[in-house]
Amino acid sequence: MRDWCAIRGRLGGELLSSEEELFGAVDALLEQAVRDPLPEPAERKRLCEAAGLTQDQVAEALQTRREAVGNWEAGRTEPRPPKRAAYARLLEGLAARFPAPRPADSTSTASAGTTGRPAQEAPAPEACPVPAPDPTAVTASQATAPHATTAPAAALAPAATPRPTSTSRRPGAKGAVPKKTSAVADPADPRFAHGPLAVVDVDADGQVLAYCTGGLVLDVPAKSIPALVDWTLKEAGLGQPKLSGPGKDADPLLVLTEAALERYGLPVVLTDEERLAGRIPEGHKVIKQLTRRGWKLTKRGFGPWARIYRPAKGSERQCVHLCIPSWNALGSRHWGHAARLPPVELVRLLGTYAVRVMTPRGSTAVTGLELMTALHPPTYAVRDEAAGGFRKADGKAPGSLGEDPVACAPCEAPDGHPLLADLPRFHVRGPGERLFEEAYDWARPMTDAECAVRHLVGIDVNMVFAAGANGLIVGLGAPAYVKAPVFDPKLPGSWLVDLSHVDLSRVKVGKGKWADLEASLLPSPFTPKGERPDGRAWYATPTVAYAVELGYDVAPVEAYLRYDNGRYLDGWYNRLRDAYLITMADLGVEADLAPADFLAAMGGYKERDPDLAIVVSAIKATVKGGLGKPRERPRGEGWRPGQ
Repeated sequence: MRDWCAIRGRLGGELLSSEEELFGAVDALLEQAVRDPLPEPAERKRLCEAAGLTQDQVAEALQTRREAVGNWEAGRTEPRPPKRAAYARLLEGLAARFPAPRPADSTSTASAGTTGRPAQEAPAPEACPVPAPDPTAVTASQATAPHATTAPAAALAPAATPRPTSTSRRPGAKGAVPKKTSAVADPADPRFAHGPLAVVDVDADGQVLAYCTGGLVLDVPAKSIPALVDWTLKEAGLGQPKLSGPGKDADPLLVLTEAALERYGLPVVLTDEERLAGRIPEGHKVIKQLTRRGWKLTKRGFGPWARIYRPAKGSERQCVHLCIPSWNALGSRHWGHAARLPPVELVRLLGTYAVRVMTPRGSTAVTGLELMTALHPPTYAVRDEAAGGFRKADGKAPGSLGEDPVACAPCEAPDGHPLLADLPRFHVRGPGERLFEEAYDWARPMTDAECAVRHLVGIDVNMVFAAGANGLIVGLGAPAYVKAPVFDPKLPGSWLVDLSHVDLSRVKVGKGKWADLEASLLPSPFTPKGERPDGRAWYATPTVAYAVELGYDVAPVEAYLRYDNGRYLDGWYNRLRDAYLITMADLGVEADLAPADFLAAMGGYKERDPDLAIVVSAIKATVKGGLGKPRERPRGEGWRPGQ
């Protein structure tokens, strides 16, 4: 009995000691909050601007990063001790030297009241129209997610200001803002209240933060990559609604900065061997952590664009994508300086692309191909009367390419394809055996008369590909071989025909109207090099249709035709076209400008907002790369010609 009493006494003492320690810690926090009060974020920014202090100067004095100071001034995060006390001392000293302006007099207040806006409230500056989260949804999320960073209401309002700057770099000319910015924006979805993606970074105090679209910043409690994946799926509120009825919601994307890579035990840069392999070794500790937690990687492994997944459980999402800019995930060819942007600006750039095109899934070419699939899912669900639920339909979804690769004709097969296994090893196929349909690679010197012309016509090659996809009838099934067919311009396929008789010096320009041209100055439209064809060759339907349009008869000898076809690329073209036009309108270049105004707007449009100009470049690369991706040759470890 005495022993039990002694134990109870010791336990009671320990509990009392623990309670006193907790109360002491809370009192310390309360004292800290009282001792180091901070003004509102807008006042912090005003004080520094009034003193002529840049964010870099403040960051250097407080031994932190410029991005951290920008977040403090925007109200996205709050400084932690001991930097909080130093920051409060700085602002207190500035407030004594640069007091806030006196409130407006009653006359100003009265006049302002007629507009329904308080006198001290200024119109929100224009910013890149990245959709902000629904305030109601954000509030609900913060009520249930304990790791959301407390931020002032301005940071969560629909009129988002994702940039830390006070002025917009967009042009002030009339027509700079698109008439319908929301034309391609996804409606708010409470499941994805924080947007399609987030940039994960580590601040100067060692706290992991997730920068989301709309200016929201979340505290990330995860201590490892597996925990980060779990947090993303369960608490982060990231993702994007599906683009088509039978499709799937887009998985969340996390962009890891160099600081985040160090925190989670990943290399900041890849070695030469890893770069050539496109991934880190299978024995890396992070991959082992994922394996132990039941996560899997796709065949491309843990590389610049990694996909971490588990088999789906019903409708529950079990996949997260990673983008690692320092591993060259955002190559400079199409993404410019995006990989070097701070988190706030990078999430703005990628968020704009994600909303207007789709959440990136790899290179721009891969994303272009994924967009086709998202708009035309290969399968759909049907009710299973026997089981009382839904199951995958036996056939492919109407208008889609299906799950299996579409068979190609022998003339369409690239070198190394199984259809060509019987050819001699070093056999080189000519135009009569292979379909040569490539982009133009032709040039000639300008004539003296052309050199004297004041203006030249420039064509955006990337968007020309998009225009060519508009209304194009695409084969959706296997080809059928036809002997001596009658040419049909509405039937997609490959035709063996002789077009050497087409004379470009005289072409048809309308019903019963012909025009004489200087053929020596023009390339042949039937060969990639612009040379005049010689004898029979394989051509795609649009090429043969152009010969007919020029006024010449054609007589195909044989063909491989696809009777299962449709306008597969229309939705894809419309989405990319709208994304391009709206982004250009944000840069001051509207489609309906007069020619002189259009040329003036095009001059230096990239300098008005370099980040938005990167979005334009990525959209155009998505067009060209997406169209070329379906015909890409096999690649990957273990592939051999003939497989």
